[in-house]
Amino acid sequence: MSGDGIMETSGQVEARQPRTARGRATRRKVLDAAAIEFGEKGFHETSIVSITARAGVALGSFYTYFESKDELFRALVQDMSNSVRDNVAPAIADEPSSLTREGQALAAFLSFAREHKELYRIIDEAEFVAPEAWNDHYAVTAGRIEARLAEVQAAGEIREVGEVEAWAIMGMNVFLGLRYGVQEDDADLDEIATKVTALLKNGLAR
Repeated sequence: MSGDGIMETSGQVEARQPRTARGRATRRKVLDAAAIEFGEKGFHETSIVSITARAGVALGSFYTYFESKDELFRALVQDMSNSVRDNVAPAIADEPSSLTREGQALAAFLSFAREHKELYRIIDEAEFVAPEAWNDHYAVTAGRIEARLAEVQAAGEIREVGEVEAWAIMGMNVFLGLRYGVQEDDADLDEIATKVTALLKNGLAR
């Protein structure tokens, strides 16, 4: 364990998660600053100095939580993926196991994308900068959708579905987020959710 209470295992830092409230707050500042810097400038044009300056923390403090800019970027991709999850979960917590949940999940995601437009640039760049984190982001997201679909299937509302349908829905959500979260941010999210729910329920058949 380091001086700031960071847990280490077998000589490697295990996600470098601080054990103290102060440490967690500092790490959070670095991640938030990194999201802005990477979102505005991209990975290669962003420096550790610019991140710590924006975060208002000492340069030396950076290395308490991250070994390098690469490690920070990977942590940021995971952090943003978790943030999407944490924003969607409350929006569908009270919804029964039905396809309506997918519409509400989409609306929550679009709202998040509007507030965090840097999400798309960071995730897109991760394909080349941090491919494992990029793969994990999409695999985990699709897994959440597939789990929800399994519940709807168990309730008897839909036919047997699986990975293909989950990835198809995720792909639709990604581009709807690009259109109505990043490119245009004044569309009615409830209306979009209603249309997507109808699409999922009825397909495109006449």
